[in-house]
Amino acid sequence: MKTLYQTRATAQGGRHGQVSTDEGNLTLQLALPKGLGGAGGPGANPEQLFACGYAACFDSALQYVAQQQKLPLTGSQVAVQVGIGQLAEGGFGLSVQLSAKLEGLARDAAQQLLETAHRVCPYSNAIRGNVPVTLVLE
Repeated sequence: MKTLYQTRATAQGGRHGQVSTDEGNLTLQLALPKGLGGAGGPGANPEQLFACGYAACFDSALQYVAQQQKLPLTGSQVAVQVGIGQLAEGGFGLSVQLSAKLEGLARDAAQQLLETAHRVCPYSNAIRGNVPVTLVLE
């Protein structure tokens, strides 16, 4: 793979600490959500950060594929729901539901675009075979 861009983030204190990028443009306080035994409250968590990154990246993948295929996509919105839970064999795992609203396309064309973008998106490629992903066309 020819790397086009890379970044680096550093966490201190795990889910109770903070995370920041080396570029200095992102620093976030972290908090353990109630669902994992924390107090909740202010602060992000890794699942939220993953959902944000995946949603933005997948929306870009939709736009990229639509442009490459000269599709009349006039708008898109992507929501990503990330779940975390214990695996039967031990440890923890993630699940993802990816929901997309696509404007300007017939339903069949929109479904095809959604599936093609899922093959193109680097987040989808990174987790394929490791994290179950459900695609929903809204």
